[in-house]
Amino acid sequence: MENKRHFVIDFDSTFTQVEALDVLGEISLANNPKKEQKLQQLKDLTDRGMTGTLPFRDSLQQRLDILEAHKNDLPELVERLKKRVSVSFVRNEVFFEEYKDRIYIISNGFKEFIVPIVSEFGVKKENVFANTFEFDEDGNIVGFDHDNVLSSNNGKVEQLKSLELKGDVYVIGDGYTDYEIKAAGLANKFYAFTENVERDNILEKADHITPSLDEFLYLHKMNKAISYPKNRIKVLLLENVHSDAVNIMKNEGYNVTTISGALDEDELCEKIKDVSVIGIRSKTQLTAKVLENANRLIAVGAFCIGTNQIDLEACLKKGVAVFNAPFSNTRSVVELAIGEIILLMRNLPDRIAEMHKGEWNKSSKGSYEVRGKKLGIVGYGNIGAQLSVVAEAIGFDVYYYDLVEKLALGNATKCNSLQELFETVDIVTLHVDGRPSNKNMIGDREFSWMKKGSIFLNLARGQVVDVEALKKHMEAGRITGAGVDVFPKEPKTNQEEFESPLRGLPNLILTPHIGGSTEEAQENIGNFVPGKIINYINTGGTTNSVNFPNLQLPTLENAHRLIHIHLNKPGIIAHINRILAAHDINIVGQYLKTNETIGYVITDIDKAYDNEVISDLKGIEGTIKFRVLY
Repeated sequence: MENKRHFVIDFDSTFTQVEALDVLGEISLANNPKKEQKLQQLKDLTDRGMTGTLPFRDSLQQRLDILEAHKNDLPELVERLKKRVSVSFVRNEVFFEEYKDRIYIISNGFKEFIVPIVSEFGVKKENVFANTFEFDEDGNIVGFDHDNVLSSNNGKVEQLKSLELKGDVYVIGDGYTDYEIKAAGLANKFYAFTENVERDNILEKADHITPSLDEFLYLHKMNKAISYPKNRIKVLLLENVHSDAVNIMKNEGYNVTTISGALDEDELCEKIKDVSVIGIRSKTQLTAKVLENANRLIAVGAFCIGTNQIDLEACLKKGVAVFNAPFSNTRSVVELAIGEIILLMRNLPDRIAEMHKGEWNKSSKGSYEVRGKKLGIVGYGNIGAQLSVVAEAIGFDVYYYDLVEKLALGNATKCNSLQELFETVDIVTLHVDGRPSNKNMIGDREFSWMKKGSIFLNLARGQVVDVEALKKHMEAGRITGAGVDVFPKEPKTNQEEFESPLRGLPNLILTPHIGGSTEEAQENIGNFVPGKIINYINTGGTTNSVNFPNLQLPTLENAHRLIHIHLNKPGIIAHINRILAAHDINIVGQYLKTNETIGYVITDIDKAYDNEVISDLKGIEGTIKFRVLY
């Protein structure tokens, strides 16, 4: 016969995100001139009562005295609390329905507001144990029932004793009074619930820290709403990614760690162990060696446009999806390019430096307008194309060259070769990616094609330009001005010295890889990339993945979603379907996409299935990764 399990759950800051009396204070003290002071006193008394540093009954009476609340305040309190039920409780309503006979709300709060909240989740009224208010003849809340054991110290212990529960008892709560139940020997385990509040002295006493109800249900193999507790998904964010990204990941429930700078290969090999998601920018190199140590990695977020710092093929072979932000900083780079071209055409870098040294050099020699000048764009992707439009709007004649056939925007002219473009234009600006074949694509030969007195910009990738050749042609006067934002070797942190043969050259703008480093761009990236990663983890959708086959999936409803990543070889999907058929499992929907390396199969099946199915699917030869979504 199955040993019955009973679940004792606290209300304030556990079932709800807040302490109900604090919310009642916001209502009852709304027009009180000392509202803020009284609310702070209320919170302090709550914390002292919850941590056991103040006798609970004293804490309770003092809080009611401060509240000056009325019976008419309670309906509004209930409405506010309904909107503040803990997120993981809302997500797991099935648990409350399934175990309603064995779920007990034992609280030092008050039935008047607890019962209306928990009853909507199926919790029985007779299973709610809490205090009750006392009112005066005018309806003012003046106290509580002193005969109720829950109004006194150790009240929860006495209440639970009276229930005489037979079987295993588990307590979920956030306060000292919840721990007391376990300390009295009335519960098998005490789970410190930290989704809403953490109290250090309570965490020390807990058998297990439970950041969400999902974690508790997962431990007891009762998880219904999600496949895996989000607090167990470790996220590592490097290189000062925008705070929005950090907050989005934390609000999703992930366990987030941030590091301000980049890490070298050996450091990253150590840090990436047990990490499920890593977020990087351009300085961190995610090599095959690093990925060998990434035993739990699901996804990579490149908080930038480029992904040449990531071994995409190694990620594919490990079943790791990579997402970037291909459009988020486009405008920022375009504006920097326009700004630098204007500065360089006016020879302003040298004039500015002279002024700071006290030199007054007023002259128009070597200073030109941009109107009517020929701008050559190498790489007509997102940035190149937008630069084309903006540049034409301020008077440039635009020419472009791209290996891929691209439609000209506006009046831009397509060049048939790199040499044709270099020989035609007055200014060359690079907007290509960092693929290996682009290394040193611009060197001595290419610079020799340029007109004498040309302007050159590299805001793309450091390794695409031979900087010694650039230096040579600047010193020779063929290139009279240049802007360089990216370099073959860049410091990992702001504390390291920047070293380059380009330092000290005239009319040269050197910037520390800040083409996309505007507040707007970083905010856009900080919101875009986490959204793609979260969607991938939650639904399996791979839209905008750099390396995975792109699949946009329908919302999962009343089914399990099986995600199977495998080497691209014939017969896998047939094998998957044979296994499902052998277990008499109905397929609700199935989606497949492949690339040269992997196959990505999504199969939605009916809720009921044999756990042996999972083992069989994982055992298919060529399987790289397999996971289940509810």
